[in-house]
Order: sequence, then C-alpha cells, then structure tokens
Amino acid sequence: MKAVIMAGGTGTRLWPISRDEQPKQFQAFVGKLTMLQQTYKRLSFLKPSDIFVSTIAQYVSLVKKQLPKLPKSNIIIESAMRDTGPSICNAAQVLKTRGAADEVMAIIYADHLIKKEDVFRSSLKTAVSYAHSTNKFGVIGVKAQYPNINLGYIRIGKLLEKKHINSEEFDVFELDRFVEKPNLEKAQQFLNSYKYFWNTGLYVGRVQMFLDEFKKHSPAIYKAIAVKKKYELSPKISIDFALIEKLNSSSMFVIPTDLGWNDIGNWQALYDELATSDGMNVTENQHISIDTKGSLIIAPKGKKIATIGLHDFVVVDTPDALLIMPKERAAEVKEIIKMLK
Repeated sequence: MKAVIMAGGTGTRLWPISRDEQPKQFQAFVGKLTMLQQTYKRLSFLKPSDIFVSTIAQYVSLVKKQLPKLPKSNIIIESAMRDTGPSICNAAQVLKTRGAADEVMAIIYADHLIKKEDVFRSSLKTAVSYAHSTNKFGVIGVKAQYPNINLGYIRIGKLLEKKHINSEEFDVFELDRFVEKPNLEKAQQFLNSYKYFWNTGLYVGRVQMFLDEFKKHSPAIYKAIAVKKKYELSPKISIDFALIEKLNSSSMFVIPTDLGWNDIGNWQALYDELATSDGMNVTENQHISIDTKGSLIIAPKGKKIATIGLHDFVVVDTPDALLIMPKERAAEVKEIIKMLK
C-alpha cells in the first residue's frame, strides 16, 4: 500500500485562522497536533517510505517542519492549484515512475478528523486488500450522524462479501451510486436509511488503474500530466467529477464503517465536533457572556471577548481580522475570500 496525503488546499471556509500562508491542515484545531500531523500519525502502521504528501511548492517547508520523519523525496509537489483531480493523477504518475504501478494507492486527506484510529486502520487495510484482489476501486463510507447538506453521499448496492481483519468484520458492498449534496429534506431521508452514507473521499485503487481511468474519462488531465508533463495545463476539477463519478458502479465497492469521522470543512463543522451538548458555547481563551448559547467564540490569547444575546453564532478574532456570522451560514465564508481577493 502507498498512502498519499492530500495537503495542498487553502481551507478558505475556516478563514480568518486558515490562511494562504498556513491553511487548516497545518493548524491544530482539535488537539495539540496539527491536522497534518494527526493524519501522518494515523498512518504509523505503514513504513515512512510508503507515505507520500502531495502539496503545492509554497507549503513544502511546512510539511518538512511538521513531518520531520517523512522522507523528503516523498513530498509530491503540485506546480499549480488544480484541485484533487489533477493532484491525484499526478500522485499516481509519480508512484508509477517509482515502480509502484501495481500497488494499491490510498487517498488520505490531511484535513479530516478521525477519532477511531484502530477502526480506520482495519477498514483501510480491508479496502486495500479487496482492491488488490479484485482490481476494483473502493471507498470508505461512514454512517451519517445528522442531516448534513454540505457533504456528498453514497448509496450502497448488494452485499459482495464479509471480510475479517484484526478480529473485526467489515461488509463490502457494491456501489449503487453517488449522490450530490442534498437539500435538508433529502438529507433527513438519507439519515433514516441504512443505504446512504457520507462520502469520505477515502478512495483506494491500483496506481495503474487510476492512470488508465484518467486517460479514458479525463483525457485533458492525463495528457497534461502523463504526456506533456505540464501539471499547470490541467483543468481545475475535483477527483469526484473528474473520475470517480464517471466509473461504472460495478467497478467500485463501498466499505461502510464508523470512524468517528468529520470533515472539518467550516466553522459549523468544527463547532459540531467540539460541542458536547446542545446549546453549549465552545470558547477559546477568555469569553464573558450574557444570554449566549450554541456559539463558537475564538479569541487571541490574553484578549477578552464579551457577548450578549448571541444564539448560534461564530465569532473568530485574530490580530488582523474578525469574523462574525450565524453558524448556519458557515459555508458562505468562501464568498468573503472572493471579495478579499
């Protein structure tokens, strides 16, 4: 197995803490380790030589500083910001040039939170083993915890096999279809169904298969990377739209499991992860409040923030920027970034 950690994004929805100079994967939002360091630690069952990090040139020094045990030659540099489609094709091409064309590549994201690391390891090993023996692509899905309208979903098909690893049993299903981000009504229906799971984006497949399918379904990406060696000529597109959703459903399998998983994609998601009861405030440093409930309040060390009458709000104060908004509008932070640019 070759694990490729995707660490090239800018994390705009967690502005103003996540910035171009040091985006969210290099920040410690949950715990003392940064999200990248947590991800690397999660893969400690692999040899360092089997772990790769794909990132843009601007972040190479941060990767080296935060992951001193990672071989420097295992940092895959993306020469431009082109989303996950081109970056995964590029990683596959790099692995092929290093003689790993027949090995299974696992796509891991540096900004995901996974609490149940033992389950993660076992389910990933199961997925890699099944992908290797069947020449199929696989994805790990997780049961929805609430009606999330900011994530894509997976609908499972027939049961293919039951796999045992480390005294744990995992069901392997055929993929029925992928479902784009739903409205609230649909998300509630998915929550109540045993057939729908959150799509974690944790994909596995043989390196050469990735390249073959890119050549077939996204020739512009393949040509730019594998033929012209000009990464910057690739279209900007996610792996889902570039490849995964174009594959025949019978060529993919799904392993549903409970990872304690969360895609910390915005401030609402971070609040949901840190709050331990309904209506509680999640605060960092000194917060004084009157009639404030269900809010996320972050301030620089040594600075007091006082709130009165805020319900379900986000307040993030940094030395040079201040964000205030209703929690439910967390996805709109990206629009602020567009305005700033």
